[in-house]
Amino acid sequence: MMERVNTVNGLTAMIMLVLWLAALGATIFALIHAIRQRPDAFTAVDKQTKPIWLAILGVALLLLLLSPAGLGLLAFISIIATGVYLADVRPKVDEVQRGPRW
Repeated sequence: MMERVNTVNGLTAMIMLVLWLAALGATIFALIHAIRQRPDAFTAVDKQTKPIWLAILGVALLLLLLSPAGLGLLAFISIIATGVYLADVRPKVDEVQRGPRW
């Protein structure tokens, strides 16, 4: 019985580690993307300014690094901030810099 509990705990820990690594990778990707964009692209699409997004994503990265043992509340806040950037801001910033597609 105890072996089964250890197996489940090990599997749960492995899943949490994979989720944390995915969140960390997505946040690093988003931060690098934001760094490489022109500052006027953010205001052109009516989003927060580039420095604000850099601060948000930098804090998100810091919070993720401070919670490697598990996905606590701070990690979830980081994941939400990263998700907003990747799903809402990034596509619009890319589109305004690329121009209309024919």
